[in-house]
Amino acid sequence: MVVWIIGLSGAGKSTVSSDLRKKIVKLGKSCVLIDGDLIREVYGNDLTHSMSDRRKNADRVGRLCQFLESQDVNVVCAILSIFPESQEWNRNNLRSYYEVFIDADITEVKKRDTKGLYARAERGELKEVVGVDIPFPRPKAADMVLRNDFTDPIGNLSEAILTKIRDRLI
Repeated sequence: MVVWIIGLSGAGKSTVSSDLRKKIVKLGKSCVLIDGDLIREVYGNDLTHSMSDRRKNADRVGRLCQFLESQDVNVVCAILSIFPESQEWNRNNLRSYYEVFIDADITEVKKRDTKGLYARAERGELKEVVGVDIPFPRPKAADMVLRNDFTDPIGNLSEAILTKIRDRLI
């Protein structure tokens, strides 16, 4: 199964995904965590953040998820996922796909700015930042929408996902 966790940078995708993976492994299931940013590193940071390179990275991630799932490995994937066609590809090509949107207010995410992306973009030091000069399209067909207002423990968000997917895990 592939759990595809979508949200803005700083919305909590990586933290929720990491916690979810630990919970799945605790159940005795194999599970790999894929993070869109880390996949860039795995491939030697050969892509920019242009729209065409973002699409290439999204395609790589989707195909890697498909490969791992075909080997009976559960996958938790934390990714911006700004291309609705990528989500559609996942629905058509993955055996068991579950899409989660971590909905966090852009104002709060910018205030927290854990990576410093938003501040640099707003000062004009960084271009092609989703949520600043690239729109973030809210997913239209997410299986689950979780509001992250940064007051609930991350474990509550990951537990909500696990409750929905537990019976579908490989």
